[in-house]
Amino acid sequence: MMAFALLTGLLPVVLLLAGMVTMDCYKLVSRREALGSIAWGALAGVISWGAHALARDRLGVPPGLLRWIAPIVEETLKLAWVALLIRRRLVGFLVDAAIHGFAIGAGFALVENLYYAASLHDVSPLLWLARGLGTAVMHGGATAMAAVVGQDLAKRQASRCLVWFAPGLAFAIVVHTLFNRLPLPPLLSTACVILFVPAILIVVYELSESRTRRWLGTTMDRDLDLLEQIHSGAIASTHVGSYLASLQQRFPGPVVADMLCLLEIHAELAMRAKGLLLAREAGLEIPPDPEVAGHLRELRFLERSIGVTGRLAIAPFMAGSGDRWPIRMLESDRSGRAGPGRP
Repeated sequence: MMAFALLTGLLPVVLLLAGMVTMDCYKLVSRREALGSIAWGALAGVISWGAHALARDRLGVPPGLLRWIAPIVEETLKLAWVALLIRRRLVGFLVDAAIHGFAIGAGFALVENLYYAASLHDVSPLLWLARGLGTAVMHGGATAMAAVVGQDLAKRQASRCLVWFAPGLAFAIVVHTLFNRLPLPPLLSTACVILFVPAILIVVYELSESRTRRWLGTTMDRDLDLLEQIHSGAIASTHVGSYLASLQQRFPGPVVADMLCLLEIHAELAMRAKGLLLAREAGLEIPPDPEVAGHLRELRFLERSIGVTGRLAIAPFMAGSGDRWPIRMLESDRSGRAGPGRP
């Protein structure tokens, strides 16, 4: 009976997550990364359950107040993982943030449904249909929207400050609270969720793909210009060259030379990654380039050579402002594992 309840309660959100991954033509979120987000969602569910039990049994928080506090705790825990990925520049586009957020919601719903299946002993098909199409999708949708808002604001402001995740978190908390507190019949609440969440996600996909196409065009031109300036020796007369020259007062000459080499190798790898994205958008799969392995080894050597302070000094001039997802994409593509860029 519990298996039936869990299947009914989780199948809709799992199918929707699978559909989101399938619809993403760039395939930057791998199975492994999606499973990692699901695992974090499950852990967030366990931590939330423990926090609620502690507040109720040890701190004496009234159940009525706890119902208002619960969405704040749960949505904060769920969003924390996506915020970490975005701050580490491991999330490429809006759709990737949405996939991670929805996967976290799926993991959270798994733990929550396990708890209710064990405690309620109710296998009413309508109850579990409402939990699967309503509550579980709400958890995934709320976190997905919070992640999208946080990713968008962080990109627009070119900042990884946590304050840019606050508006999305507030939105998720409001949605979660309204779903729990509005005096609507469960089936009506479920209908609202399954109507609005997929519609919003479709809009996110369209917006993300449109922005991605524009971004690929403009950044590839910028990367190509940088490489041409470096290869021709004209970099010295540009603002990048002037900035590197000014760094000689703070860093040894060999380190500044390594900084220039790092800018070059990072731009080359970024262009390769963007070329792979354009090919995948067109439905083509390009075999791994054997030269990438040497470039990646050189990249890691240069990063160690100039150190953390040196990387921070040249970060504004690096392709994609130092985003790490193109490098991870090439590493996974070279290794043949199911990593970023593989379905």
